[in-house]
Amino acid sequence: MKRSLALIAAFWLTGCAIFGEPTENDETRDWSVQKIYAAAEEKMRDRDYDKAIKLYETIESRFPHGRYAMQGQLEIAYAYYKKQEAAAAMAAADRFIKLHPHHPNVDYVYYLKGLANFNERGIVEKVTKQQIDDRDTKSLRESFLAFKELVTRYPNSKYTKDATLRMTYLVNTLAGNELHVARYYMKREAYVAAVNRCKYVLENYPHSTSVEEALVIMVSAYDLLEMNDLKQDTLRVLKTNYPQSRFLGSAAPAEQRAWWKFWESIW
Repeated sequence: MKRSLALIAAFWLTGCAIFGEPTENDETRDWSVQKIYAAAEEKMRDRDYDKAIKLYETIESRFPHGRYAMQGQLEIAYAYYKKQEAAAAMAAADRFIKLHPHHPNVDYVYYLKGLANFNERGIVEKVTKQQIDDRDTKSLRESFLAFKELVTRYPNSKYTKDATLRMTYLVNTLAGNELHVARYYMKREAYVAAVNRCKYVLENYPHSTSVEEALVIMVSAYDLLEMNDLKQDTLRVLKTNYPQSRFLGSAAPAEQRAWWKFWESIW
């Protein structure tokens, strides 16, 4: 019986900490909501984001229905973004949107969701310098979708212009990733797989900067597969849409190979 009472007491004390009730060692136990919020703001200015987050969470647990709690939820998302914890930032942003879908600054929260993954450490290096697999593009896609939702829902938002520019960058980067994989397949003589990657670019990123090269790779792949009709069809599309393409005359006159095989030297 004594053991059961001890367990109950321990659980009660733990529960107080979990659910935001001040404990004996909590310096904020007698603070007003305004004082806690001011302390959280100070920690944010000092870039002590962990302590700031704890203080904002304290406000929400003790004063859940006030404007300070609402603002604290928004600041938590921003703090996680500044910590470069993309998943936590997006989760906090999603929670804010769910709780306050009509908040006057909800467009900013969608923008913050896009930024969280857009600025993820090392993402550009992954796309441009290292061998890429499908998992590496997840953050890029999530960023694009968040910006897209902002632009769709709030076309007049002050964040829409910047979000649109970032979406253009993301589309070109995602398309470039597909070409990276297509070149990888070409090098390993997996020509059908390379064609499929290029088709994906044409179908999903038709306005990206990678379309021209996708057509070039397809011409080469069809040639190596001895699928002359498809090669000629693709070549016509390339010449029609890119009559001044730098690839069309890229092979030196003395070379005996077709111009599109020039690309084999860089795969």
